[in-house]
Amino acid sequence: MNRTTRSAHLRRHVVLAIATALACVTLSACATAPIAAAAPAQPSGPAQAAPTPPSPSSPLPSAGDASTPPSAAVAGLQQLIDSHQLTELRTTYNASYGASLLFDSNKLGYYVALFHGKQFWRVIQTDSYESAEGLYKNFAEQTQKLAQVDIDTIRLQAGNAYAERMIQVNRTHLQNLQQDASYQQQQARQVAAAQQQAQQQAVALSANLHSSSSELDAMKQRINELEQQQSNPQLQLPPPPAPTPAPASTSSSPAPATPAQ
Repeated sequence: MNRTTRSAHLRRHVVLAIATALACVTLSACATAPIAAAAPAQPSGPAQAAPTPPSPSSPLPSAGDASTPPSAAVAGLQQLIDSHQLTELRTTYNASYGASLLFDSNKLGYYVALFHGKQFWRVIQTDSYESAEGLYKNFAEQTQKLAQVDIDTIRLQAGNAYAERMIQVNRTHLQNLQQDASYQQQQARQVAAAQQQAQQQAVALSANLHSSSSELDAMKQRINELEQQQSNPQLQLPPPPAPTPAPASTSSSPAPATPAQ
């Protein structure tokens, strides 16, 4: 056997030995990894702490819940995050729920975590990237369903707050309109009273005008008569006064006759 053939056999033995060692590590890790269903986990980047999405209070078990100690998987993941040994590959947030896919470059392992609020809920460790992707997808879909109640609550709270604001705005607007309407009615009553008074005054003035016009016409007629009389050249003397009848005589003799003119 030549040197090239011996080198090829040596490399083949080395590769087989490495593959066997990796298989043993994988089997050991899979045997100790917890089997879990989908649930929210907290994301974390390289040399970063776990993510802190907004979270309402929740009775779910978590690594930070003093009354419920965390599982070994959650505690182990938190320790790796605190020591900055994990790299965040993917993270999904849905309201206060989330899912993360983390990579351990030292052991070529993957952690899929589901979290709620600031606390981890479920953690699954695997050495298969395809398996990790499948678990992450499953967790992410579950966070979408779990978050629907939070999303509905947020939207309803915002809707109620908006409705309260609109009620206050419209109440103020209604009060202003009522004040304007009251003022307009008051002004309308004042205008109507002024109109009535002005109408009565107009009727009185019309009567006075008619009387004055009649008096003026009579005066003009008299003036015309006097002017015509003064402009007439004919002398117009007043008629003589009527003769006073003589007193009756007491004698029987006839009264003397009046001489003819």
